[in-house]
Amino acid sequence: MMRDDGGRNRRLGQGQDAGVERRLPLLGACMLLVFLVFAVRLFQLQVLMADELRDRSLRNSVRTVRLEAPRGNVYDREGRVLATTRPAFGLQVIPHDLRSPDITYAALGMLLDQDADLLRTRVGAPTGRRRFTPVDLGRDLPYDRWASAESHLYALPGVVTQVQPRRHYVEGDLAAHLMGYLGEIDGEALRKPRFAGYGVGDVIGQAGIESLYQARLRGRAGGRNQVVDVSGRVREVLDEVEPVPGGDVILTLDLDLQRVAEAGFAPPAPDEPAKRGALVALDPRNGDVLALVSRPAFDPNDFAGGIDAQTWRKLTSDDWQPLQNRAISGQYPPGSTYKVVTAAAALEEGVIDSEKKVFCPGYFHLGRRTYRCWKRGGHGAVDLHRALVESCDTYFYQAGLELGVDRLARYAQGFHLGRRTGIALGQEREGLVPTSAWKLQRVKEPWQRGETVSLSIGQGFNLATPLQIAVAYAAIANGGQIVRPRILLEGAPTDEKPAVEGRLPVSPENLTLIRDGLEGAVSERHGTGGQSRLPGVRVAGKTGTAQVVHIRVTEGIEDDDIPMRHRDHAWFVAYAPAEAPEIVVVALVEHGGHGGSAAAPIVQRVLARYFEKREMRDAADAVVASVLPARTPEEVPVAGH
Repeated sequence: MMRDDGGRNRRLGQGQDAGVERRLPLLGACMLLVFLVFAVRLFQLQVLMADELRDRSLRNSVRTVRLEAPRGNVYDREGRVLATTRPAFGLQVIPHDLRSPDITYAALGMLLDQDADLLRTRVGAPTGRRRFTPVDLGRDLPYDRWASAESHLYALPGVVTQVQPRRHYVEGDLAAHLMGYLGEIDGEALRKPRFAGYGVGDVIGQAGIESLYQARLRGRAGGRNQVVDVSGRVREVLDEVEPVPGGDVILTLDLDLQRVAEAGFAPPAPDEPAKRGALVALDPRNGDVLALVSRPAFDPNDFAGGIDAQTWRKLTSDDWQPLQNRAISGQYPPGSTYKVVTAAAALEEGVIDSEKKVFCPGYFHLGRRTYRCWKRGGHGAVDLHRALVESCDTYFYQAGLELGVDRLARYAQGFHLGRRTGIALGQEREGLVPTSAWKLQRVKEPWQRGETVSLSIGQGFNLATPLQIAVAYAAIANGGQIVRPRILLEGAPTDEKPAVEGRLPVSPENLTLIRDGLEGAVSERHGTGGQSRLPGVRVAGKTGTAQVVHIRVTEGIEDDDIPMRHRDHAWFVAYAPAEAPEIVVVALVEHGGHGGSAAAPIVQRVLARYFEKREMRDAADAVVASVLPARTPEEVPVAGH
């Protein structure tokens, strides 16, 4: 029997062809779907993610790093460093470059001795372009911690380290208000022509020397282009522009005097508070500021890397205002330091002379009111010299009353009180010299004679800064010239030159009478400034005690029982040597009590250090002169040649 295999094969082939034809649409649909997926992905990459991928590709190949310029150094007059730049070791995380965040944060926690979860929280989960922005995890790490992280960077993609210059104030809070502090520039400052070329995040001086000479100290930043791989690791440095350090400045400040002056405000005992107040030391010949103290103070190092919120809150909420520069902006009644103004006015106007005597029973009556002298038993009959030596209030009550407020004011203004001294530092206050017209305009009331009585001994509406008192006494010391205080010795494009702002409205003869009285206040037996005496040096000075509240509030209360805020301010001002003054020192101790006991010892220590240094210089000069051969007049070099 024969089998028909050919027919069966034909039917089988026809069935297979039909199956393939049925699958073709499905296959075509699958291919179309694949191409559609590719097209969607291509659209996403080329259009939707174009900017991000372009930024990513650039960052994965070339990264530009800003190289900050170190600020210029600040020196004292003898070349000792007050502010400089030190390296600060920082660490950052670039969120986009993290490959294994859990491992990275755990490793960083161990290397930096910090909580890994806290580090993760600080970085957060940024999106978009913010993923490529570095996040600081430490700007000033201990070197050993930083070095540990640096040595493990190969295993920590997304982690970068850097070394940045950071401002360092060598003496901490010493002369803090003079030095000032740094901070990031804000939007308002960026709009000022002075800061053209600055950008967001730039650090500038915010106060003091740092602000005043910002342009000089700043320097110019550099940059580095470096090739990095996809993990952010540096593979090659393409090119680099070195930063240009800022210029240096040399101040008139004497670090030795500054240290002694600041120490005078330290707590007298471990369980007692530090003194508050200010001190100014000037060279009366040229206005050089040799020391400038304001207490309480702050540490400008706290601002160098960006001050934290807790420290800033503590500084700004402190009732004693540690950020205020009391030396130039603290305004206080000048107390008995003002008596030289009353004496000068009375002498010039013929109200008194050197021989006229006034009887002091310990009080002075005007109408129904009694004004006390500080010496309850009275001074008896006193002339001008004794009135200055023993600071007799009654003598100056009568002199001031005969002068009247407006004549007193005219001479006070002649001493350059009631106006800024012209020191280059910002935020200087002008104090107050009251007049009858001022009171009428200010409080809509006429001037009272009793107010003149208070005014004549530096009370009432009178206000002055410690720097103003220093400038006024510098004029007495140097023979009558009002010098403008200066703080810069060298370093600015135009260095500050000594400048004379005017002359005292006092004749040489009357100025001599006042100077004799001031010297007697220190050297004579009953002088109020005896605690400022120096062996071998003639010192002239004046005490001052400025009331904070009306005397009747504290009358009959022991000094130690008076609340601190109600205690008198203590003044003392002195210059030396009295015959040819080289230095003037003013100290104000807030709520310190009596000027002779609270402020005079501080001034005495500053004067002692000054003359100790001068003696050492003279001895050194003598040694040099003894070993150098004598030269004839023809061999002596002529200045300028």
